[in-house]
Amino acid sequence: MDRLAIVVPCYNEEEVLKLASEALRGVLTHLIKKEKIAADSFILFVNDGSRDHTWELIEEEHLAYPVQVSGVNLAGNVGHQFALTAGLITAMSRSDVTISIDADLQDDVNVIEEMIDKFHEGNDIVYGVRKERKTDTFFKRTTAQAFYRLMSMMGVKTVYNHADFRLMSRRAVEQFSKYKETNLFLRGMMPLIGYQTASVYYDRKERVAGESKYPLKKMLALAFNGISSFSVKPISMILGIGLLIIIVSLLALVYALFSYITGHVVPGWTSLILSIWFLGGLQLLAIGMVGQYIGKIYIEVKQRPRYNIEKILCSVQSLETEGKPAETYGTQEKGRENQEG
Repeated sequence: MDRLAIVVPCYNEEEVLKLASEALRGVLTHLIKKEKIAADSFILFVNDGSRDHTWELIEEEHLAYPVQVSGVNLAGNVGHQFALTAGLITAMSRSDVTISIDADLQDDVNVIEEMIDKFHEGNDIVYGVRKERKTDTFFKRTTAQAFYRLMSMMGVKTVYNHADFRLMSRRAVEQFSKYKETNLFLRGMMPLIGYQTASVYYDRKERVAGESKYPLKKMLALAFNGISSFSVKPISMILGIGLLIIIVSLLALVYALFSYITGHVVPGWTSLILSIWFLGGLQLLAIGMVGQYIGKIYIEVKQRPRYNIEKILCSVQSLETEGKPAETYGTQEKGRENQEG
């Protein structure tokens, strides 16, 4: 029977962690009773350098439910995408299938059973997709739709209304672990794996407690990272704009010569200044865009570890990372391991 690992990245989630643990343990118990997953299936909470008592609560849950609850404590805050990657790869060696879900309980845990059914039908990746966005504000709904349309225009393959609530088979996670880039955009990387996929649909709920960890600034950064990590169209667009300006400039030259020959020269100080400002701004934009791509190359070639694991809490057998057994003392791994993911 397949062993399930539910990976939950956490950052300052002390208000919801106990509730999330209870809800997910209930899902595990239900699926185990229906003999859809192995009895030693577990939840893996990944603490992404939280500043509150999130890690202490994870330790409490592990002590209370040592088989069902495991934990990974990252040495610092590395961001949601890296924390999720750390959880997926850490759980890979002792699970047959993983499901990633946020701790805020906005994603419907009741569709996890449907995900498992889709997995048993032969799908290696099952996407959790929102049916609609009625619970979102007008601004968030509009910007989210614009985000997916923009990603599509830029040639980035994504699943509409899908975030990071998904099921992955072990071989899908193993394939994902071969992608070593530092600039992670998991929603765009999953379609690249190429295995058979399916989707389940659900209504997203309001947060049980706490506040969103993805304000507008982070959402914009995620969108730009996704575009720049999977597409060079922005640079092509700059090239196209440059060519267009050259054509307009040639037309303006023809007009200027015609005006001079016919004696209808009109002083054009305003248009001249506007042109200078426009071209100067465009040049700065182009240089900045190219600089962003060069910066990404600079970060990638350094090949620094994407995250650093400080401690792992697990049950009877130790978790393994990158195929190498971790040194354990009882149920806790002590010390730090630098990893490349």
